[in-house]
Parts: sequence; C-alpha cells; structure tokens
Amino acid sequence: MAFASLLSLLDDITTVLDDIALMSKLAVKKTAGVLGDDLALNAQQITGVQSDRELPIVWRVAKGSLINKAILIPLALFISAVWPKGVLLLLMLGGLYLCFEGVEKVIHTLFHRHSTNNKSDTAEQGAEHAKQTIQNLKANEDQKIKGAIRTDFILSAEIVVISLGTVAGSSLLDQFLVLVVIGIGITAGVYGLVAGILRLDDLGLYLIQKPEPFYKRMGCRILKLAPYLMKTLSIVGTAAMFLVGGGIIAHGVPVIHDWIED
Repeated sequence: MAFASLLSLLDDITTVLDDIALMSKLAVKKTAGVLGDDLALNAQQITGVQSDRELPIVWRVAKGSLINKAILIPLALFISAVWPKGVLLLLMLGGLYLCFEGVEKVIHTLFHRHSTNNKSDTAEQGAEHAKQTIQNLKANEDQKIKGAIRTDFILSAEIVVISLGTVAGSSLLDQFLVLVVIGIGITAGVYGLVAGILRLDDLGLYLIQKPEPFYKRMGCRILKLAPYLMKTLSIVGTAAMFLVGGGIIAHGVPVIHDWIED
C-alpha cells in the first residue's frame, strides 16, 4: 500500500514537472524579444572596464539580477492577485525610467568630453594621482554595477510579467515554479552569454597561439571583430532602452497603441 502511494506521488510529481517544463518553454518563446534586448543592454552596461575586472563585474551583476527576481516574483504574484492593474502601472514607471536612462546616455555620448592634463607630475604627485585613479576606477566600476542592476530590474519585471501572463490560468504553485525556472534560466543564459562576449579577445589570443593556420586565422578575425561587436552592442543597448521603454508605455496607453497600429 505504501509502495503504491509512493508510485502515485512520483507520478504526480512527474506530471507537475512536465507541465512546468511546457509552460516554461511557452514563456521563453513569449519573452524572446525582451531577452535579446536584455543581452544587448547588459553587455553595453558592462563595457568600458578593465579586462581583468570584466568577469567579477558580470558575476556581481548576475547576483544582483537573481536578487531582483527574488523580489519581483513574489511581488508580481501578490500584486496580480490583489490589484492586477498595478502590475501594468509599475511596468510603465519602469519604461519611463528606461527612456530617461537612454536619453542620459545619448547626451553623455554627444556632449561629454574627457579633459586631459599634460603637466608633468612630481613623484609625490604621481603617487597621489595613481591613488586617485584607482579610486576613480573603483567608483566607476560600482556605478556601472548599480546601473546594470537597476536596468536589469526593469527588464526582469517585464520578463516576469510576460511569463506570468502565459500561466495566468494555472495554480499559484505552478505559476511560482514557472517563474522561478524562467528567472534562474534566463539569468544564467543571459549573463553566461555576456561573459562570453566580453572574453572574445581571450578566445582570439588563445586561437592565435595554436600551431594550425586555420585557428590562427580564426583568432585574428575574432580579435578584429571584437571591438566592432562591443561598439555595436553599445549602440544596440542604448536603442533597446528606448524600444523596451517605449514599447511598455505604448502598450500601457491605449491611445498611443491604437495610433501606432493605425
């Protein structure tokens, strides 16, 4: 009797897991467009740092992304149960912030100029300057991480809401499990790809050291392509801020949505 109950329990668990897998697959398809923007945005946010600090920064942002989803998943489930329209309102606020951040980046690119100082320094001044440079790099790194986590919060919110919409008719437990699977899977996938993109130069150098001519040529091409790829991701990432933010606002305001459709 106990053995039969155990088999029945295992069968129920298998059925639930199959349902979770199917709903998760559907949710991933629904969020595919946002995932592309998420990848471009995060790669763009982390560019411009020292090579040896890229992977630690990606790891810190990935941990921040998991914390974002740990906050957003129960919050989205609670708000959708208590006040469904509140989810859309929060998304629109996030969309406005993304547009604001996009404008800020465009203004910074167009009008910001780095000042140069050609004066010769004494040894004491040089040491002080080196110390100040290290502090500036640390502050710049922290600022990039905070900015990337803030941006991830908004994109994660959209992913969570879209995923929630695909399982709206399921039980609360199924909704929660699907969102957890999507959250962990997307975080691992996106930041794994970001880390891979940022380390393309290392891959190129590794291939160049191979004795085979094919690998050497491939390594040279990767090294030539990497700077253009990073520049492209920077542009695409900024554009994605407007596309995602504007898309959220347009879908949330029927007048704007109808006007665009017409």
